[in-house]
Amino acid sequence: MPTPEARWHPACCTLAAEVIHMTITLPGLIILIIIAAICGAIGTALAGGVRGGFIVSMVLGFIGTLVGPWIAHQLKLPEPFVVHISGQSFPVLWSIIGAAVFVAIIHLISRR
Repeated sequence: MPTPEARWHPACCTLAAEVIHMTITLPGLIILIIIAAICGAIGTALAGGVRGGFIVSMVLGFIGTLVGPWIAHQLKLPEPFVVHISGQSFPVLWSIIGAAVFVAIIHLISRR
């Protein structure tokens, strides 16, 4: 039975979750971008490095933020080091691990 938070979406004939509005302040966003860049740079260094600067590290940090916690959830592992900024949580350790895994996969695919 659908939960009260879910509603029927007729366009795709599936249940769609309610839209959640997230707000973040500009200083909070800047701090999250800097933390993501640091996590991406560390993850990249652990996995052997890729070309690029701050922007590449930032993107890898955010990709690591998606990949790392997913891996942790699949393996039922805790998130030991989480930073909370402007009401948003950022799993630092799993972001680094996720970025390293993502870079390693890129290396395997590109055979570099």
